[in-house]
Amino acid sequence: MSATGARQTAAPLIKFSLFALVTMVATALLAATIVNLSFTPEREYRAVFSDVTGLEEGDDIRVAGVRVGEVEGIRIKDRTLAEVSFTVSQDRPLLTSTGAVIRYRNLVGQRYVALTEGVGDGTRLRPGGTIPLARTQPALDLNALLNGFKPLFAALSPKDVNQLATEIIRTLQGEGGTVNSLLTHTASLTTTLAGRDKLIGSVIDNLNTVLETLDKRGARFSGLLGQLRRLISGLSADRKPIGESLVNIGDLTEATSGLLKDARPPLKDDIAELTGLTGTLNDNEKTVEGVLKRLPNKLNELTGTASYGSWFNFYLCDFDGRIVLPKTKQALTPDMHVARARCGA
Repeated sequence: MSATGARQTAAPLIKFSLFALVTMVATALLAATIVNLSFTPEREYRAVFSDVTGLEEGDDIRVAGVRVGEVEGIRIKDRTLAEVSFTVSQDRPLLTSTGAVIRYRNLVGQRYVALTEGVGDGTRLRPGGTIPLARTQPALDLNALLNGFKPLFAALSPKDVNQLATEIIRTLQGEGGTVNSLLTHTASLTTTLAGRDKLIGSVIDNLNTVLETLDKRGARFSGLLGQLRRLISGLSADRKPIGESLVNIGDLTEATSGLLKDARPPLKDDIAELTGLTGTLNDNEKTVEGVLKRLPNKLNELTGTASYGSWFNFYLCDFDGRIVLPKTKQALTPDMHVARARCGA
C-alpha cells in the first residue's frame, strides 16, 4: 500500500475513534447525571427519627434544595425509633447544631432529607456522628391533615371534588386541553368554598383551639408519650416474667379456693359459737367488768408470789362447803379454820 493510501485510510479511522470517544464520555456523563453519581469524597452520618414512612435507601440528602448526599440505610433503633445512615459530600461538613427534616419530593410521595442549621457555636459534627431525635422532624402526615378537614369536604359537592381531582391528574400527566377545564372547576370550587365561609371559619377556630391547647400542654403531652413508651417497652421486656406470674397467680387462686372450701364449715361453726359467747359476755357484763378491774392487782400479787422461783406457795386457812348425799338427801356442811399467824392477816 502506498503512503497516500495509508493516509487516506488513517484519517477516517482517527475521526471515528474521536467520535466514539466523545460519545462514550457524553454517555458516561449522562449516566452519572441520571443516577446522581458523585466523585467527591463523602462522609457518613446518622440521624434518629420518630417516623420515616416513605423514605427509602438512595433518596436525596439536600441542603437548601441542593443535593449533597444520599440515604445509605435505615434500621430500627430502641424498638420505637428509626436510625437513618446517610452520606454527605466532604466539602459540606455538618455542625453539631445541624437538624434533619423529612420532606415530600413530589406529589407521588417520594421523600428526601433536608439538612437545616440551628443555633450553635459552629462546632463541626465528627464523621459517624448522630443527629439526635430532638433535632429531627418526620414528614408531614397528609392523612392526619386531610382528616382534620373532613367536615369541610362533607359540605362540598362530591361531583365537583371528583371532577377537580380528575382534571388535576390529567394536567399532571401532560394531557393537553385540560388547563382551562381545571381552572373552571377550581373557580367553581372556590365559589362553593366562599358559600361555606361560616363553616370554614368554624373549622379554623376549632383547629386553632386544638393547636393552642396542644401548645400550652406540649411539655406534659411529650412527657406522657415518653412515659407511655417506657411503660410499653418495660412491659414488652418483662412479658415472659409477667406470663409466668399469671400462671402462678392461677395456681394460687386454685389453692386459695380449696383452702376456703375446707375451712368454711368449721369457720361457720366458730362464728356461731362466737355469737353465743358474745351473748354470754353481754349478760354477765358486770361480772366481767369486775374481773377486769381486779385483774391488775391480782396479777401484781401473783407476780410477787412467783418471784421466788417457778412455783406458787398457797396456804389453806378457811374451808366450808355443803354436800348432799344422793340417797338420804342428808346435807353435810364441813367447816375448817386454821388458827395460824399466817392466816390472821
